[in-house]
Amino acid sequence: MTTFSSLTARAKRPALALLGLSLGLAGCQADIDEPSAPAAGSANFTTYLAVGNSLTAGYQSGGLSRAGQLQSYPNLLAKQFAQVGGGAFTQPLFEAPYTRGSSYLQLTAITNGAPVLSYVTDSLATLSGSLRSGTDYILLRKYTGTGNQNLGVPGIKVADVTINGYGYNNPLGFNPYFERLLPSTQPAGLISYLQYVQERVATLKPTFFTNWLGNNDVLGYARSGGASDALTPVADFTTKYKQVLDVLATGSTKGLVATIPNVTNVPFFTTVKATAVKAAIRSNPALPNASSASLYIRTGAGAVREATDNDYILLTAQAVIGTGATQANPLPIGVGYSATLANPLPSQYVLDSDEVGPILTRTNDLNTVIRAEANSRNLALFDANAYFQGVANGNISVATSGITSNSTAFISGNLFSLDGIHPSPRGYALVANEMIKAINAKYGSTLRQVDAAKYQGILFP
Repeated sequence: MTTFSSLTARAKRPALALLGLSLGLAGCQADIDEPSAPAAGSANFTTYLAVGNSLTAGYQSGGLSRAGQLQSYPNLLAKQFAQVGGGAFTQPLFEAPYTRGSSYLQLTAITNGAPVLSYVTDSLATLSGSLRSGTDYILLRKYTGTGNQNLGVPGIKVADVTINGYGYNNPLGFNPYFERLLPSTQPAGLISYLQYVQERVATLKPTFFTNWLGNNDVLGYARSGGASDALTPVADFTTKYKQVLDVLATGSTKGLVATIPNVTNVPFFTTVKATAVKAAIRSNPALPNASSASLYIRTGAGAVREATDNDYILLTAQAVIGTGATQANPLPIGVGYSATLANPLPSQYVLDSDEVGPILTRTNDLNTVIRAEANSRNLALFDANAYFQGVANGNISVATSGITSNSTAFISGNLFSLDGIHPSPRGYALVANEMIKAINAKYGSTLRQVDAAKYQGILFP
């Protein structure tokens, strides 16, 4: 669930201090009524295979690292499966001294209520001089192990799974996270992600699987502010999603699939509110006639208008709002006095109200496909959309030991990492527990839940 250009970016301190952060440290997992003797029920966890995107890989805070891989929900599930006969679980880990993988964000300070973020720069698995001509894609050091059971590939869509050469530089697509999984001898252009899944299934013969694909088929469009990418057509999604499950759900193999969360429930889209930005603009003493100024945006349709709280200002907008004033154009980015006297926030930094409806409709349509496949194939279903909606609305409690700061709030909520999209270690533990609940309900298992208290939320400086 990432764009590859973000891997070489560096986070900047927000131009306007927009976030009033509650710095109370979050607590743990709610008290769990654990089974005295865990059992597999009708499921067989001997060999587990995980298929998915960045969420499956363990991506967090804008990157993939060894620590994130070890905190991935498949690895957490495998530990619980091991208590009822599950075997070893092999992941394509970044090895020392390259354990920080593609790099990731860290919180270095809180200044005037605003977080200061930066990317780590040491122990990276990026290859020196690996930028490819005409692109901003990177290369990552190859995984040289064998037996990979975590097939999570950050950035992949269901729409991408049949692209031959998806792991190579070609006009149809390139994904360095997939390329690092493939052997150096793999002929370019002759393998797709679906074929890779087929190869792993044929080799491993999994007895249980999880499949959490689909998020990027909506998220790619949403996180670009509707300025690039596209929503995957329902028919294309349906065909290719079925193809993946046709490979995984064979014979007596049981598994779990997960729905696509509503993007408007995650901090990347909900943290920066138009009303808060307007207040910051109007209190800026360096801005002439500040009390008459406001936040102006350029919509996906090209119109310029004043922003409202029905628009979703993206987290990335914090780095540009209030900057960029020049002698030729003295108004900072995002600031205006009218539609004709404004330097509007570019469309890629805002998901305007007219773009939200199609995203929600497509999310619901794709989730209908996922639910139908789960029902027709008798698979367990983790309704991630309902879960995160419930957490965002306060209808699902994730408080522990009397501490109530586990929420969807950026940084202070502790459930989401610093990129505002992917879970924190604690968030992944809670996701694993929701999956365990679904598996137990479907297959009569009595798997024990993960102790989320052992996994951190946001690490403060």
